Amino acid sequence: MCGITGVFALNDEGKKYFLHINDSIDTLKLRGPDGNGVYQDGNVALGHTRLSIIDTTNAGSQPFTDPSGRYTIVFNGEFFNFKDFKNELINDGVKFSSTSDTEVLLHLYIKYGKDCLEKINGFFAFAVFDKEENTLFIARDRYGIKPLLIYKDENAIIFASEMKAILAYNIEKQINKEVLSLYLHLNYVPGINSIYHKIQKLKPGEFIELSKNNFVQKPYYQINTSIDKTITYEKASKKLYQLIDESVERRLISDVPLGSFLSGGIDSSVVSALAAMKINQLNTFSIGYADEPLFDETNYALEVANKYKTNHTVFKLKNEDLYAHLDNVLDYIDEPFADSSALAVYILSKETRKHVTVALSGDGADELFAGYNKHLAEFRIRQLGLLKPFLKLGSPIFNMLPQSRNSKIGNKIRQVNKFAQGAALTDKERYWKWCGYSNERYIKEILAFDYDQKIAKDLKSDLTKDIQRFDGINDMLLADVHLVLPGDMLTKVDLMSMANSLEVRVPFLDYMVVDFAFSLPSEYKVNKNGRKLIVQDAFRKILPESLYHRPKHGFEVPLLKWFRTSLHSRIFENYLAPDFLKTQGIFKQDIGEMLKKQLHSSNPGDIAAKLWALIVFQHWWIKWHK
Repeated sequence: MCGITGVFALNDEGKKYFLHINDSIDTLKLRGPDGNGVYQDGNVALGHTRLSIIDTTNAGSQPFTDPSGRYTIVFNGEFFNFKDFKNELINDGVKFSSTSDTEVLLHLYIKYGKDCLEKINGFFAFAVFDKEENTLFIARDRYGIKPLLIYKDENAIIFASEMKAILAYNIEKQINKEVLSLYLHLNYVPGINSIYHKIQKLKPGEFIELSKNNFVQKPYYQINTSIDKTITYEKASKKLYQLIDESVERRLISDVPLGSFLSGGIDSSVVSALAAMKINQLNTFSIGYADEPLFDETNYALEVANKYKTNHTVFKLKNEDLYAHLDNVLDYIDEPFADSSALAVYILSKETRKHVTVALSGDGADELFAGYNKHLAEFRIRQLGLLKPFLKLGSPIFNMLPQSRNSKIGNKIRQVNKFAQGAALTDKERYWKWCGYSNERYIKEILAFDYDQKIAKDLKSDLTKDIQRFDGINDMLLADVHLVLPGDMLTKVDLMSMANSLEVRVPFLDYMVVDFAFSLPSEYKVNKNGRKLIVQDAFRKILPESLYHRPKHGFEVPLLKWFRTSLHSRIFENYLAPDFLKTQGIFKQDIGEMLKKQLHSSNPGDIAAKLWALIVFQHWWIKWHK
């Protein structure tokens, strides 16, 4: 795991960016604390920071150039099946100077060109410079596990693993107002968009071929949505077990200490159990909330740890521990990102890194196999038929009842109300509503400027285009894989783990698992009996039964209490102070009073999420724009 950055100058003026490549590398030092390097030739400069995982010797250092001097690569990620191709390349006459996957990847590219991407099982963002042809090839993994941002102007094209590494080139920073409106709804920046004009994310599963006169961007991978209607549930369950087991085994390759996150949920328990069958005394790590029993799941994790005799570590956090790391998280975020569970992931990564350099995670299973409450709710709504209009009649009543994520009763009322409101919407409108925390009226209410409604609507339409009912709610899962996974879940894990120099691997996002998941009928995943059914059944024999009789919780952080107490003055006297808002010119001056009133009401609803989005944005803006 590493950080990469680079410049492809289109003319002599573009070479001015070369002066900043060391500054860019410096911003990525937490991604790669074990070394760094620069390659520069003609109109190209490449930079790399290294977190040594496979071949920790200097032989695996980057940028890595082949013996001919023609090809140079910078690579962030892991190529898990690289040994499958090494003998083939040796037979071709390649003489390897290291045991790294980077060197195999470079020679695989030299042999196959862009077709090498179809052979890689792993997660990655990499760039290869061909000195003879003066071309640059850039690619990102199939699902966006590893980030890659691209900046373009008339003089150069710049790429990097993080936004801060792009900004280090002293580029123009113009906020995209339409994308800001999407952020205020979702609490993250979605799709290929960024908060700035001229900067985009390379779409997962795509590559760029770049020369001075040409810029070609194409997909090399798309999820196959053809449903296998012949496979039985029993055979599918056995196949899923096999695929996940093989995926876990592939991700155990490492020359440094390795462990596994173990939250107490089904997904991380599956990954940890399978890994523990292959590694004696596997290191496992859990995080719990000493002050918030509603969100604490460490007892379930302990059952799995005891069953497999893992070397288990529990980090029991008090609210003051979470609060103590607040500024560390806010300072590391280089593009507005307001999933509050990032704070818990940051602390989990920080503590885990004290013991291991690599951790396995259960991320991705919910999006593939319908593990969220919204998936079961969607299934139920699609079964309502003619009853849907009648459900809307109860919505005004639910609106008057107290709603809050921080109590069992309040959260249940909130969920029922959201269900009733969603039932009255089209499939696409409902999906968009359930992905976010606000609506257009609220966004217009707080912004001090107008934004182009048509552009925002087109962006939203593109993000919901997968909702086409091709098989049950498989369309909703496909939308989640394209929207929620790269925009929220994978961004969160990448940012917070890399802030602590920890590599996180996700076995559920092996492309063989993903392709198989989308070949299954949706009723294998969710039906009237529950959600994520096939995952639960496929691994029932290896997990404690108690895991199947527990409520599902997200990695929530108790924000509401903070906002009413310890963070109150900081929010309303700093981030949302009228004088500051007037000078800033982004939000209306009176939004502080409006949001304060809702915060202290008996019906706070999603105010915590809305306020968190504003706190994150304001902290980010002060750091990068004031």
